[in-house]
Amino acid sequence: MTQVRKAVFPVAGLGTRFLPATKASPKEMLPIVDKPLIQYAAEEAEAGGIDQLVFITGRNKRSIEDHFDTAYELESELERAGKRDLLEIVRSVLPGDTSCIYVRQAVALGLGHAVLCAKPVVGNEPFVVVLADDLIYSQSKGVVAQMIDVYARHGCSVLSVQEVPREETSKYGIVQVERDGEGVMRVVSIVEKPKPEDAPSNLAVVGRYLLTPRIFDKLERIGKGAGGEIQLTDGISELLKDEPVIAYPFAGKRYDCGSKLGYLEATVEYALAHPKLGQQFAAYLRGLELSRF
Repeated sequence: MTQVRKAVFPVAGLGTRFLPATKASPKEMLPIVDKPLIQYAAEEAEAGGIDQLVFITGRNKRSIEDHFDTAYELESELERAGKRDLLEIVRSVLPGDTSCIYVRQAVALGLGHAVLCAKPVVGNEPFVVVLADDLIYSQSKGVVAQMIDVYARHGCSVLSVQEVPREETSKYGIVQVERDGEGVMRVVSIVEKPKPEDAPSNLAVVGRYLLTPRIFDKLERIGKGAGGEIQLTDGISELLKDEPVIAYPFAGKRYDCGSKLGYLEATVEYALAHPKLGQQFAAYLRGLELSRF
């Protein structure tokens, strides 16, 4: 079985829900305490054994490339000033054995199109897709590593899923599943953003996909779907006709950082867990007069 070594990060979106903050800066560079969202996503992939990061970028996304590049001037200044701790932080952004590849998505035609843009780089290998908007905290093993373990056992595509309120199904790809004799949830069908009354379940695909390379053939053939875009959900629906797809309820807490509320929740909880800031921040929160708000 081919090892999963490549992760695709679709980062060409405009981030309109965070305007004006994202007018000139990518939403993926929004910080949670002291690291941008895209770095959390990259670190999760690297912890799962991924050593090739494929970024599907667009205009005004150069700061992502700069973030994962070597900053010679900054490193030289930190070294000259004897700030070794900060120097190590800067140098640890990208491990030495990890490579970054950038592919421009010239036209925003949806998540499926962004994944299809990665085909020349991914080739005939399984790969993961990581959406940085979905920040997932796991106490032990990250979600990418969990999904790779599932792939190692079953050799097919894996979708990370969680239950969502029925009234929110119109925000997600929703799967219908059946359990096999081992309790594994196999996907029977998948539909993009169904109305609550039409949803086959409340089991939503969130932020992480492990896909076999056959998905590229499906995405090339399906054409445009909802919203005039190439939908990854439609490609997975076609994939189901040829091979099994597993729905995996991951272990971890998800923060929807594509929404302002989810972003603020992540900021507060990650700040409370921060080894240097946590206690001071907790004391600050306890001292707030919430009745004023």
